[in-house]
Amino acid sequence: MPTQLGSRIPLASLIQTLAVAEYLNIRHAANALRTSQSSVSARIKALEEELGILLFERNTRGVRLTEAGRLFVERVSAGVDQLDHAVKTAGMAASGECGRLCIGIHALIPGSFLAELIGRYREDHPGIEVKITEGTARNAVMQLRANRLDVVFVAGAPELPDCHSRRIWSEPLLAVLPERHPLAGQPTVTWADLAGETFLVRHGGTGPQVHDHIVLRLAGRWPAPSILRFDIGRGTLLSMVGQGFGITIVGAATSLLPAPGVVFLPFADEPEPVPFSAVWSPFNQGTALRNLLDLAARMKRESDQ
Repeated sequence: MPTQLGSRIPLASLIQTLAVAEYLNIRHAANALRTSQSSVSARIKALEEELGILLFERNTRGVRLTEAGRLFVERVSAGVDQLDHAVKTAGMAASGECGRLCIGIHALIPGSFLAELIGRYREDHPGIEVKITEGTARNAVMQLRANRLDVVFVAGAPELPDCHSRRIWSEPLLAVLPERHPLAGQPTVTWADLAGETFLVRHGGTGPQVHDHIVLRLAGRWPAPSILRFDIGRGTLLSMVGQGFGITIVGAATSLLPAPGVVFLPFADEPEPVPFSAVWSPFNQGTALRNLLDLAARMKRESDQ
């Protein structure tokens, strides 16, 4: 395949051509570029020979663009401007000043650690476009592996062989009961208290993990719990609890949501708070992602103090 002419022209020749077109004087252009007049003259002549086109008409006072030269300079000037913009944009992206960060989440509850993290990140890095996708942990990790997400935040501390993960924050686990429930007036509940209850869980968000946790904690207890799954949002789930459809369990951040008709009770026998982790690909070396993880680590230290 024949090589295109444009790919053989040195960028320096184009830049010197633009300078001569600006000053219409080879000596002045050479001074502006901090090079010799002979070097500029030689490059311009070599470019004209390569193109087979006369770009400048020489005279004793300087040079003048030919019509072909004027059209050539217009197109080259636009191309060099685009190249300059591309270089600057790439540099800003490499430094984390601009670009896009795609985040998978289970929920974004106002006042929660995750909401505060994303809010502070957007304040600190206004040039980064933050895109958020909500879904289950399983779906989020699948999108991460398909390079559609840069990082996902999930409940638990997953150990995935093809991903990096780090615990970011934790929340106590709470039982959510209707205000008129017999246990609603207690300061805490135990899992034994909830044996035989009807639990409501969601298909989305952390619903699958909540389902598995209930099954694990109440395995072998009698009477056995009933677990009903619904394709609903978090707010509707809390409303259903308030209306007496059943009970559920949530991380403490959910208690920040408006939830009339329900009470949130901590577990007396839950061994530790629920960890929440960031998961990302080891091949993602982007500065935007690193800045987010660094900010999360700083906020975690601040919250622990």
